[in-house]
Amino acid sequence: QLQLVESGGGSVQAGGSLTLSCAASGYTISRNCMAWFRQAPGTERERVARIFGDGITTYANSVLGRFTISKDNAKNTLYLQMNSLKPEDTAMYYCAATQIGGYCGTPALLSGYWGQGTQVTVSS
Repeated sequence: QLQLVESGGGSVQAGGSLTLSCAASGYTISRNCMAWFRQAPGTERERVARIFGDGITTYANSVLGRFTISKDNAKNTLYLQMNSLKPEDTAMYYCAATQIGGYCGTPALLSGYWGQGTQVTVSS
């Protein structure tokens, strides 16, 4: 049974750091596209960062230079290192994965596999 389980969320002050983890089971992350999305109340779900099967990464402009997406294939776990956090980073954060062989774009991710989310709250 495929599962994506996020952890690592919490409350921090502006300027602080958090590292989110997404442990995958029933799914091999090494060759597939994965991403982090976030959604604040009243807003649309936003793709924050993605990592292709070959390790290439892309980021939303709003987090470029502050967030780093990475994966540990041996642990089958996806990470999001978040530095210099801002109040506007407050949201529920989700990890997502495409179906096997799916193109690494937002439509394929939205129709793929999702975790339950982990809340990140940044206070000023």
